[in-house]
Amino acid sequence: MLPLPTFRVRLLAAGLTGLSWLPAAAQTAAPATITVQVNKPGGAVSKNMYGLFFEDINFAADGGLYPELVKNKSFETDEHLVGWKALRGGAGLETYAVLTQQPISATNRHFVRLNARVAGPDAGMVNEGFRGMGVKQNAEYTFSLYARKGPGSVNSLTVTLESEKGQPLAQAQVSGLTSEWKKYSLPIKPSATDAKAHLKITLDGAGTVDVDVVSLFPKDTWNNRPNGLRPDLVQLLKDMQPGFLRFPGGCIVEGRTLAERYQWKKTIGDVASREPLINRWNMEFKHRSTPDYYQSFGLGFFEYFQLSEDIGAEPLPILNVGMACQFNSAELAPMSSTAGGPNAGNDPNTGDPTLDTFIQDAIDLIEFANGPATSPWGAKRVAMGHPAPFNLKMIGIGNEQWGPQYLERYEPFAKAVKAKYPNIQIVSSAGPSPDGELFEKASKRLGELNAEYVDEHYYAKPEWFREHADRYDKYSRKGPKIFAGEYAAQSVAIGSPDNKNNWDCALSEAAFMTGLERNADVVGMASYAPMLAHVDAWQWTPNMIWFDNLNSYGTTNYYVQKLYALNKGTTILPVQLPGNAKNGQDNLFVSAVADNGTGEVVVKLVNYSPEARTVKVNLAGAKKLGKTGKATVLASPDLQTQNTLEQPTNVAPKESEFKVSSAIFDYTLAPNSFTVLRVAGKK
Repeated sequence: MLPLPTFRVRLLAAGLTGLSWLPAAAQTAAPATITVQVNKPGGAVSKNMYGLFFEDINFAADGGLYPELVKNKSFETDEHLVGWKALRGGAGLETYAVLTQQPISATNRHFVRLNARVAGPDAGMVNEGFRGMGVKQNAEYTFSLYARKGPGSVNSLTVTLESEKGQPLAQAQVSGLTSEWKKYSLPIKPSATDAKAHLKITLDGAGTVDVDVVSLFPKDTWNNRPNGLRPDLVQLLKDMQPGFLRFPGGCIVEGRTLAERYQWKKTIGDVASREPLINRWNMEFKHRSTPDYYQSFGLGFFEYFQLSEDIGAEPLPILNVGMACQFNSAELAPMSSTAGGPNAGNDPNTGDPTLDTFIQDAIDLIEFANGPATSPWGAKRVAMGHPAPFNLKMIGIGNEQWGPQYLERYEPFAKAVKAKYPNIQIVSSAGPSPDGELFEKASKRLGELNAEYVDEHYYAKPEWFREHADRYDKYSRKGPKIFAGEYAAQSVAIGSPDNKNNWDCALSEAAFMTGLERNADVVGMASYAPMLAHVDAWQWTPNMIWFDNLNSYGTTNYYVQKLYALNKGTTILPVQLPGNAKNGQDNLFVSAVADNGTGEVVVKLVNYSPEARTVKVNLAGAKKLGKTGKATVLASPDLQTQNTLEQPTNVAPKESEFKVSSAIFDYTLAPNSFTVLRVAGKK
């Protein structure tokens, strides 16, 4: 039992608090009594309870959180000219080819050679950006590229930022070209705002020029970092006060094959030297094929750790366990190798990496995050500009894997990590489904192995979430903690392009989350998924935050997640419904927590009903109450309501005060609402 200090009772309510709008029957019906046992506090709520899950799907990184405007800036993609097209105007662009002779570096092997026959203004190339380039009037951008001149009279390049309709927004000149590779950088300031601009580079004269690492990057980034992130998206994340950030996914951790897996070591260091990789979501869904979807890794593991630090979240990196995605190739790395020397960690027959390689990657990552400057990988972090450790406390081994192949790899993997770093907590996988034989076997075995966290995922219809609010009521209090690592209500079906972020889904998730909170002694972390989606380049729906090239908004689901995160409290308070009814009976869902830090009680109520409902709240054991309380409300009479770019607050929190006369008081919940109340007092 935890001591319970003086509290202000906080009820966050989704709905209107006045009674004048209610029908007479609703005003006179005897309210049901909800008893919050303020004087009988339960287990602790994890400080990391509600967090964020980042998956590079829906153009969440390149074209989204990572604000580089040039697609395929280094010509290193499989299709080397993705995002680019030639300008063959009056100047006569004779050649436009990707070459590899004398490249910038061993990791940046490709460049474009432009050759114009005669001098003129129209020989060059254009980059389309990520469904266009979003630029703002008078905002500052940095254009940069590497270039070298060949035979001919081309001593400079003209750089033009054009609107979607081809009107010039800004123009500058790269001059002083030499026969050696050199980086050139200059400012660009658009004369107008355009969501779908494009970038044009043309030769000034006849002859040959080689071009590589072309970038157009906004000066306005989070914390004004040169390789920073898009500030409006980071702000939406920070506003949630998340307990953790899980990265980089998701299925991209696994890759369709092991060769396409996410390798964190290739995502750090000089941004220009990071090798791009096909995104495994590019062709996953035939109805949303995106063959131009690549990972540039401008947003790499260093930047993920930095983002976690910026928004006050614990970093939770997920690492490959030696298995490609089981929905794709299901390729497996051999279990171990006896090879030594330069072949250590590789299969002696095929040369392919064995499980040892994947284990070493995890151990090296912990050193990169936490090691001193004198350690090999800690030195790399310091060289990137972060002398202090990132204080990594947990990692995930595998993403959504299942079956004996996962368990036989997980066990030696976890054992090796714990031997080197015993204080690192490990998140393990229970597979993609919340039930069934494979799920049961994995959960049982992970319990036997004394796993610390088991990652459970559920995507289902809204009614599933309401019907399973009691999911964790019967879980053992002695087993592993649960990480509800991916969940979202699907309005149509899993993977359907017609799924909507409507209020029905969000309210059903709010109902389910009362069950997470009531069982916070079992559930230690939870996160909605996916997190981000570009309105013109998505593969999956629904998503928590949507954006275009200039604007962004939080969905109805976002606001549910935010209210829970801002009001997670520190201690579970038992709640009794009338007649000891099951949570969710008659579509009334309730949970409560105390916040020892602020001296408050947080009571969350969901009324999944088209009718208003008056409830009587009994704060058992609370005394010396204040005269007023505070309510925060999410509600809509229409369950199909959605937020949009044009109307981003159709469903958004509304705050108000209400009168309190004693520890037992009435409160009226609006139709289809999510609710909470604060009242000054002590036990």
